Amino acid sequence: MKHSDLNLYKENGDKIACLTAYDASMAKLIDKCGVDAILIGDSLGMVVKGHKNTRSVTMQDMLYHTEIVANSCQQALVIADMPFMSYESSELALKNAQKLVNVGADMVKIEGGQEHEEVFRVFSSNNIKVCGHLGLQPQMVSNSSEYKIQGKDERSAGKILSDALLLETLGVSAIVLECVPSALAKKVSSKLVIPTIGIGAGKHCDGQVLVIYDMLGITQGKLPRFVRNFVATEGMIPLAISAFVKEVKAGTFPSTSESY
Repeated sequence: MKHSDLNLYKENGDKIACLTAYDASMAKLIDKCGVDAILIGDSLGMVVKGHKNTRSVTMQDMLYHTEIVANSCQQALVIADMPFMSYESSELALKNAQKLVNVGADMVKIEGGQEHEEVFRVFSSNNIKVCGHLGLQPQMVSNSSEYKIQGKDERSAGKILSDALLLETLGVSAIVLECVPSALAKKVSSKLVIPTIGIGAGKHCDGQVLVIYDMLGITQGKLPRFVRNFVATEGMIPLAISAFVKEVKAGTFPSTSESY
């Protein structure tokens, strides 16, 4: 049975464990290991397609991978990224979101805040569950040098907080906070009723998400500070995924050294 209301996790004080998946075999394994939510991330542009950023990902890519993952999940909530340029107007956003829902997504995720206010309103009025994404927004990144911590100064931190509060009023179900200082993520999380899911945002978020290939030690090259290779300590992929879930639930991942 799927746990579709992420608010219940926050109300009960339970951490949300989320991992990405792009194919049936990995989705089934992740689902079996007790992950709460599976994200079909546009990170597939890099880890599957081999490109330098997420901008190459198309709606056709997302529909293909979302259907595969959704058909492989029994209990995890399925969240699908809406790719670059797929929500530039409320009409286009609604059309594309409905396509993702039709192939099995329980929720869609879009990057940005106030600039997409009308899109969030349209989703809410059409009963489409949506996850926000603030802080570092990968779709705005064209090369690796642009992957930087967000919200370090008072002005940018205030913008992230105000956007988060706005998204909550617009009916967003959860917000991913990426690459922000732990103190800011704690402040945002404490101000919201809806849960936050962190990636490089410290331990005070209401949940954690990682790219599956990163936490399994498959991704080659230099990895971000917030990534932990769980296979290195557990030895086997199923044990590594289960350890990730256990440590997220216990609040021991991420550690201080894995936070900003």
